[in-house]
Amino acid sequence: MANPYRGEVDAVLDGRHWTLCLTLGALAELEHAFQCEDMTALVDRFALGKLSALDAIRIIGAGLRGAGHAVDDDAVSRMSADGGAAGFATVVTDLLTATFGASEASDPS
Repeated sequence: MANPYRGEVDAVLDGRHWTLCLTLGALAELEHAFQCEDMTALVDRFALGKLSALDAIRIIGAGLRGAGHAVDDDAVSRMSADGGAAGFATVVTDLLTATFGASEASDPS
């Protein structure tokens, strides 16, 4: 079960329950993936409210790895979520909100 005080969220992907967390290492991974200089630039990018499928793969993958799961982005790209694309957008929104707070993370759906 996710601990919201640690920035963790629960998600059901491929019919399996997962815990996701954007740790400092996961955030560094996302800074590199999105070519952001720092966390402020990363927050600014997410605040644009745009979310591509590749963005979702990277964010969900980083969250899974941050929570200790050995899952690469290729495996994430083959996962399914209840609600399809909207389900993935919800996972991303929940994870960003848990990490940065409601005022910092925009709704990318």
